[in-house]
Amino acid sequence: MSTKTTVWGIHANPGVDAQDLFRKEGVIAIGWPEVGDLSALKASRAAFKAAMQRTYPDAKAGALPVQAGVLYRFVHEMKVGDVVIHPSKHDRQVNIGLVEGEYEHAPERESHNPNRRRVSWKQTLPRTHFSQGALYEIGSALTLFQVKNFAEEFLNALRGEVPPVVEDDDGGTIGQVVHQIEETTRDHIVKTLTTHAKGHGLAALVGHLLECMGYRARVAPPGPDRGVDIVAHKDALGFEPPIIKVQVKSSEQNVGNHDVSALYGQVDQDEYGLFVSMGSYTSQAKAFAHNKNNLRLIDGQELINLILEHYDRFDMHYKALIPLKRVYIPDQGREES
Repeated sequence: MSTKTTVWGIHANPGVDAQDLFRKEGVIAIGWPEVGDLSALKASRAAFKAAMQRTYPDAKAGALPVQAGVLYRFVHEMKVGDVVIHPSKHDRQVNIGLVEGEYEHAPERESHNPNRRRVSWKQTLPRTHFSQGALYEIGSALTLFQVKNFAEEFLNALRGEVPPVVEDDDGGTIGQVVHQIEETTRDHIVKTLTTHAKGHGLAALVGHLLECMGYRARVAPPGPDRGVDIVAHKDALGFEPPIIKVQVKSSEQNVGNHDVSALYGQVDQDEYGLFVSMGSYTSQAKAFAHNKNNLRLIDGQELINLILEHYDRFDMHYKALIPLKRVYIPDQGREES
């Protein structure tokens, strides 16, 4: 089998018994049944996207192109002879097979997953037979995706060349996986904040973050920009120092010296100024703040660091806005005694 063979990964839809549907029937299948027979659509991504928009007019605009792409690839890019991998969550096995059939629309067989292809399953192996990097790649959030970085490892498994247990150099592999998880998490937080916490919404979140850090925060109501969005303090009444005046910018553009100096102009003696931005700061703004002991600039990356550090103290509203789950990974820095 050529190393140029296309390798696909696929996940069953939630609630689907993949063991019965995939393994016993010898197929792979995906949903979106309301769209109908996908072979009736013009063979273009634009046509699939338009069909999704017609069928699901209330769906999130950002999700539709991704879902349309999944359907298009299942029908027009996947080919007979391609390798397909299905990681089963039910029994923690990795199923590897060959695509044997063209696209079929069969709602009479499975109404929720009518879009299918015939597959001949060749190998079923435990997850421990694969490197952590390979397992991470087939853990993609997409229903259908192309496996590229670790395709050769799965092709070797298909050929029966898998050792009983793969002893990884996990220091490097797990480090790469951890980095990918961290980057994905940070991208998710940035996208959530820039989409759902613009303007006053971000100021309210920063106020809550300050409260999680041990301050009391008074967030100004929505309205004209008065230069100070939050006043934070330690005591109940806000009389005792330090008093912190906070300006929040939800834009990802660099904040200039004019905005920073405007905030500082409202900071009285014995008070502190804090500028929080989803973007960064110009060199002039950084230079202005450099010699001010009572002025602090926080950019988007540092804001995310603080959110992650204090996330456990967030209330249910903000945990619902930024849904995260604690994940445990092997500690490669710990030596056995």
